Amino acid sequence: MLSPGDRFEGRYIVEAVIGRGGSSTVYRARDTRPPERTVALKVLADRAQPADAQARLDREFAVARAMAQPHVVEVYDHGPGWLTMEHLAGGPVSRLATIPNRLAALTQIAGALDDIHGRDVVHCDVKPANILCHADFYADGAVLVDFGTAHTRNEKPRPHAGEVTASLPYSPPELLTGGPVSGATDEYALACTLVEMVTGAPPFTAATRMGLTAAQLNSVPPRLSRRIDWLPSAFDSVMAKALAKQPADRYQSCTELMALITRILRD
Repeated sequence: MLSPGDRFEGRYIVEAVIGRGGSSTVYRARDTRPPERTVALKVLADRAQPADAQARLDREFAVARAMAQPHVVEVYDHGPGWLTMEHLAGGPVSRLATIPNRLAALTQIAGALDDIHGRDVVHCDVKPANILCHADFYADGAVLVDFGTAHTRNEKPRPHAGEVTASLPYSPPELLTGGPVSGATDEYALACTLVEMVTGAPPFTAATRMGLTAAQLNSVPPRLSRRIDWLPSAFDSVMAKALAKQPADRYQSCTELMALITRILRD
């Protein structure tokens, strides 16, 4: 662990811890080389971790670097066990106070996802924690981060239901079973995120990892308008399609999903 005031790689001065994951810690740091700027410094918890941890970090850097998209995180530099990226001072999308602002943020992310899908990349870990906001949300909006599990379209990722517990509430069936991924994979995860941002909880919940996995694989999406008076029944219809178990049965794009929901909740 680094502490405030520590110097990392000779150029970064650590200011504070801003996040921790299972395999890494993210710090706010000051880059002392021109152009001097505040960055988010991600460091593997043990820089001598197995090769797959470094491979994930390398993938995260390479994919984000290739996107050059305003709503995809900008990465700056990387090395063995670390990378730097833009510092998003606004925090996760869940900190936005109103549903209209949350919908606006998710609409921006939907556009970014459709863009990366057009380049045959699938994010594979869309969730609220991976959607961060700029300090001035109205000027700069939201940004998609963490491409460490990104895959190419139609690639078959190794099943990860037992490994990425934090992502289970947003994981589509094909990701849990090791099926081929596509833009529809991210659409399902975005739909789960959307439900949470509108209602306060993701569509599928369970007390155990096994129960949540079973729900994602087999359960029908809940009819949330029956529980929440102000939600129109059309919301249920749209979410049922976006959360279809078969990828081919979902909407053609993430933008289409967000446009429908935004219109429904605005009327």
